[in-house]
Amino acid sequence: MKRTIGVLAVVFVGGLFAGCQRGGENTGELVNVWGRRGISEGRLQKPRAITIDGNDEIYIVDMTARIQVFDLDGNYLRGWQTPAHDVGRPTGLSVDRDGNILVADTHYHRLLIYSPQGELLRQIGGTHGLGPGEFGFLTDAVQDSRGNYFISEYGEFDRIHKYNRDGELIKEWGGHGRAAGEFLRPQSLAIDEQDHLWVADSCNHRIQIFDSDGKLLRTWGEAGSAPGQLYYPYGVVLDGKGHLYVVEYGNHRVQKFTLKGESLGCWGESGREPGQLFNPWGLAQSSDGRLFVLDTNNHRVQEIQL
Repeated sequence: MKRTIGVLAVVFVGGLFAGCQRGGENTGELVNVWGRRGISEGRLQKPRAITIDGNDEIYIVDMTARIQVFDLDGNYLRGWQTPAHDVGRPTGLSVDRDGNILVADTHYHRLLIYSPQGELLRQIGGTHGLGPGEFGFLTDAVQDSRGNYFISEYGEFDRIHKYNRDGELIKEWGGHGRAAGEFLRPQSLAIDEQDHLWVADSCNHRIQIFDSDGKLLRTWGEAGSAPGQLYYPYGVVLDGKGHLYVVEYGNHRVQKFTLKGESLGCWGESGREPGQLFNPWGLAQSSDGRLFVLDTNNHRVQEIQL
């Protein structure tokens, strides 16, 4: 049975805007807010990752290590929990080419692959270390058109790993640092139509783009709160129409960019009211272009237009 969980389930038709402006015009619109703090079924406790599958079902993982599934209006559908969570909780979610759910089980140094119904199908990794097949703290994973997995990690290593469809390591690149091609907490990944990998290099306050072999193609972004600047980018979404959406943990906002890094507008500001954000961690887009922001420290989801 579906159950609406939102303490706020309000549709806004044009009024509440926030964030940076372009040419004197506010550039974002709040559509809906849903979610409520708690640990019972359908509630959220500091949610840290969000993704949407091909059936437009929303998957969210929170600090209880639960993966919960909702429809686009915030109605709870089903859920499950990761096998272990005493030392930490997952921080990354995505959907692979087969519709399975990729869970970056951060503090257990592994990628968990689930069916949409919550059946654990396989895992990659599980050992902490610097050697081949070993990981630091996983942040995210995505799959390209050939079935290769790209997995990001932070900590003392700050790398990207590439695995084939069978879970065999192909290569790794990066390293802890500020130079081009290095990372300071690569928090979120996205794959475009050319199988280029987009990386939210969070603590370097920039976006880095690589080809599928790990060659750096370009990098853009700098620390700040003005339009076009970034402050701890934590989530990235490509819309397939020439835009990149970035959620900024430090600036409490979502920003829309061209693929060359030109800002097209922002939405959000710090706070607890509808239309405000408190350290958002994630962002996802439905098949019809609706954007859903994971408002982490407000324990809720906000649907926006930008």
